[in-house]
Amino acid sequence: MPRLFGTDGVRGLANGEVITADLALGLAQAAARVLTRGRHADQLRTEGKRPRAVLARDPRVSGEFISAAVAAGLASSGIDVLDAGVIPTPAAAFLVADVEADFGVMVSASHNPAADNGIKFFAIGGTKLPDEVEDRIEQALGQPKMTPTGGGVGRIRRFADAEDRYVVHLISTLDVRLDGLHVVIDAAHGAAAGVSPEVFALAGAKVTVIGADPDGLNINDGVGSTHLEGLRAMVLEQGADLGIAHDGDADRCLAVDANGETIDGDRMMAILAVSLKERGLLARDTLVATVMSNLGLRMAMAEHGIRLLETKVGDRYVLEELDAKELSLGGEQSGHIIFRDHATTGDGILTGLQLAAEMVRTGKTLAELASVMTVYPQVLLNVPGVDGQALSTDAGVTEAVRVAQERLGDSGRVLLRPSGTEPLVRVMVEAVEYEVAASIAAHLADVVRDRLAVRS
Repeated sequence: MPRLFGTDGVRGLANGEVITADLALGLAQAAARVLTRGRHADQLRTEGKRPRAVLARDPRVSGEFISAAVAAGLASSGIDVLDAGVIPTPAAAFLVADVEADFGVMVSASHNPAADNGIKFFAIGGTKLPDEVEDRIEQALGQPKMTPTGGGVGRIRRFADAEDRYVVHLISTLDVRLDGLHVVIDAAHGAAAGVSPEVFALAGAKVTVIGADPDGLNINDGVGSTHLEGLRAMVLEQGADLGIAHDGDADRCLAVDANGETIDGDRMMAILAVSLKERGLLARDTLVATVMSNLGLRMAMAEHGIRLLETKVGDRYVLEELDAKELSLGGEQSGHIIFRDHATTGDGILTGLQLAAEMVRTGKTLAELASVMTVYPQVLLNVPGVDGQALSTDAGVTEAVRVAQERLGDSGRVLLRPSGTEPLVRVMVEAVEYEVAASIAAHLADVVRDRLAVRS
């Protein structure tokens, strides 16, 4: 049976086969059992207190019944629920730590279409759960639930100042004001619709907003970080200095410079890492990125004396490396960027603020800042219907990769990996010339298809 949890919680079609009210209730009860074990929880109960959890969601319509089911599962398990309503995922993570809750739950499907939804958990301190803890929650679905009665039953209360706490926190991360900067924000009709424009305005920026009218059904629909056309057009129309595009739950962002060019997560990390190093704030002069980051990022970091560490794809793995090595900055090409001194997860609003602050601090345009990194052509092909588990052991595939890397030398890179969410293998090739990358990627895809095809 496939694992219920994916790379970022449990996700699927809301009210479909996976994401149902029953599952939300059961997951909440299972999480209450797993995440409130230990000395801290025992002490609370000895003192006649109940554990607490922060609950939040993005604005998609299914979040209403799913979060209600989660709240019911938690309260029926003796957990007090602080219901923060619609706020970004990084806000939920921050609030878990800020109020010293025992754990948190976010109901969101991030950049997915409105029909989808998901459930993810945060541990005490606001960090994402390790795989082994998610596995324990999944196993607990079939175990007896905690069933307190009387005064042992949890209470559900509105977390009235949740958004205000988060806004104050974001503003506190800035060491300069954004006066004179014109920013266009695309909130993806998502959880950032209220918070992001407010924060940038409070910081002094002139703000133009699009994608900030969520109705529960239009989240990510032609807007946000997966659809930059509207943001690009508005930046050019308004003559703005930059554009910031969030996804549905605002845990990531992409940027657009004044010329309309996209600045992805790799280029933002390059800008921010160099800035932090120059100011003596980049811990151990090291940046953490995933194996999917562009070769240009590696070369730019080497040029500036910054060490680059790689992890598997997923901001949770970036965070694990940041914490293990006591580092301060990491992220993904997709725009999940973690400022470990200020956050426990990717935060699109925080990233946008820090990017804008660097423009003010240096007096440079975003295009000038982004020139610190050259983006190498990158070709990514998905090969479905193959056995990803055999990828690392097949001699024919291994030899094809060796030959391809030998051909590219130091001016290119080859990466083959099984998808963590779909039955396919991803083939990625980078080279100085696009045609070379495309040719090698197509050949490797054919080798993977021929060698690893699943026979019926």
